[in-house]
Amino acid sequence: MLNLIPILPKLMNNKVVLAYSGGLDTSYCVKYLTIEKNLEVHSAIVNTGGFTEKELKTIEDKAYLLGVKSHQTLDETKDYYDKCIKYLIYGNILKNNTYPLSVSAERVFQAMAIVKYAREMGAAYIAHGSTGAGNDQVRFDLIFSLLAPEIEIITPIRDLKLTREEEVSYLVSKGVEMEWAKAQYSINQGLWGTSVGGKETLNSWDYLPESAYPTQLQSKDETIVQLEFEKGELTGIDGKKYKHPVPAIQALNELAAPYAIGRDIHVGDTIIGIKGRVGFEAAAPLIIIKSHHLLEKHVLTKWQLYWKEQLANWYGMLMHEGQYLEPVMRNIETFLTDTQENVTGTVQVSLAPYRFMPLGIKSPYDLMSAKFGTYGEVNKAWSGDDVKGFTTILANSGKLVQFIQNQNKK
Repeated sequence: MLNLIPILPKLMNNKVVLAYSGGLDTSYCVKYLTIEKNLEVHSAIVNTGGFTEKELKTIEDKAYLLGVKSHQTLDETKDYYDKCIKYLIYGNILKNNTYPLSVSAERVFQAMAIVKYAREMGAAYIAHGSTGAGNDQVRFDLIFSLLAPEIEIITPIRDLKLTREEEVSYLVSKGVEMEWAKAQYSINQGLWGTSVGGKETLNSWDYLPESAYPTQLQSKDETIVQLEFEKGELTGIDGKKYKHPVPAIQALNELAAPYAIGRDIHVGDTIIGIKGRVGFEAAAPLIIIKSHHLLEKHVLTKWQLYWKEQLANWYGMLMHEGQYLEPVMRNIETFLTDTQENVTGTVQVSLAPYRFMPLGIKSPYDLMSAKFGTYGEVNKAWSGDDVKGFTTILANSGKLVQFIQNQNKK
């Protein structure tokens, strides 16, 4: 069989670029790759909007303490928004009507950044800390193999089938201070939400305790916030304008997260065919999606809303399964962008402990116009006789069905 894909020669050196987060799995990888595989480990963390400068510095310091040769922070936040989150908002995408793809989407952009960096480093290997029972292993492997087939992929946690407790034991045996109580949860932070997995999410019954969520309830007085959208993008909050949606999203999250808003547990079908659960906290993403959707209900036609929903569902599924590089994704993005031309206006939202509610909108493109009629009250653009005639014609097909079925019952 003819192979049309050019096979690049494998690189011959001991450099490995590790997709590093500073968590348990990637901490294990640093020690294992250094000690057991005798590789020169170059760690890189991809910031997708979930870390402060202080947190990034702490993660860097920890990487060097573990023994990496070098460490690099790759900031992909703006690119992540411009090439992904924007379309998740346009499509009002919630996986299984619940999950805003907090981790699903960012993994693709982290993988693309890591593989680009690995090529710049001339590394022969790329490593990641995914397990063998989740989606991330497929997302990372797929992007790596598509963009750099000449670089070998190493996955210690997956290949050794390690439990988190076994990882802790190994690290302790190598002189790394590690408390099992703090390592029971796997937490991933990004601009579009934070996922929380482990312990209670490993079965179908238990739920995450309050302490497992990264943000605790602090704000208790109900407030109303006004979100300004321009062509589908969040551009202002309570009259304050932002030059780019990223700081607007971050500002909204700082305002809403202390209300313990945006928490839930997502249950879904994984890429590898099993069911899985993961907790998440995504205050700003959920508020933005629900507010954006409400605005769209007022300014788009029913067929725009219908076809948006169909294509957005496909977009979310393909993104969830790591298929961001599939060309059809660019086609769907073009459609979604075109639908946003009139999605401009202000949405007011109520924030309260553990809940929020979009209350109403103002928009120059609002199709709920009293000039034609007020729903349930007054009709202005048609008469009662018009409706009688319309209903008569509309009923024809139904009358035909009823007549034929009744004839055959006799």
